[in-house]
Amino acid sequence: MKNIGAHHENLDHKVHQILRKMITERKLPPGSKIPQEKLARELGISRTPLVNALKYLEKEKLVTARPRRGFFVRLFTREEMISIFELRAVLEGLAARRAADGITDRNVDRLQRFFRPFRSGAPITDVGAYAREDREFHGFVTELGSREFLRSVLQSYNIITFSYQLASSEGLVRSPEDTIQEHVAIINAISNQEAATAEHLMRSHFHSAIKILRNETE
Repeated sequence: MKNIGAHHENLDHKVHQILRKMITERKLPPGSKIPQEKLARELGISRTPLVNALKYLEKEKLVTARPRRGFFVRLFTREEMISIFELRAVLEGLAARRAADGITDRNVDRLQRFFRPFRSGAPITDVGAYAREDREFHGFVTELGSREFLRSVLQSYNIITFSYQLASSEGLVRSPEDTIQEHVAIINAISNQEAATAEHLMRSHFHSAIKILRNETE
């Protein structure tokens, strides 16, 4: 891990970004205790900026503090996950529509590269790689379609990050085989500037996950 202890400018912020990425990429898994001494040593920093970053992550609801036990990566309940996916269905549906309305040729090329290793029809065995692609894809669509207010809402509430906090299957609600064709269809709709179709497909994509989560809570 990169030693950042020698760089003092905005150190708390840098540590926060590193830890947030580790949570997003599940290097710090949901429900796990955050090893403060180990992380401070690897990052080449004192405990103070690490604790400051953890307190900020607690405000963002990505970690929880337990008295006399330390900080833990938050593990969301199924009911909380349903609420998060309902928000994503609306906001990312809107983002998909806006992305289709204004997409450039350059961004079409970038968009069409997503999920290429998984489109052959062969069984998808590397779920971790697929989950990373899933996160990057949804982040890219949101970036393409977000206006300032929408981007601010998504960032403020960490909605996309929350969605990968399931304990199993690399944070995916559905298997790669269940979603690969949906992803390809969304990619094509946005690339072809089919705004209404892109929004419908994105919302449907999330509603299928919501249905599964609801069935698991019953």
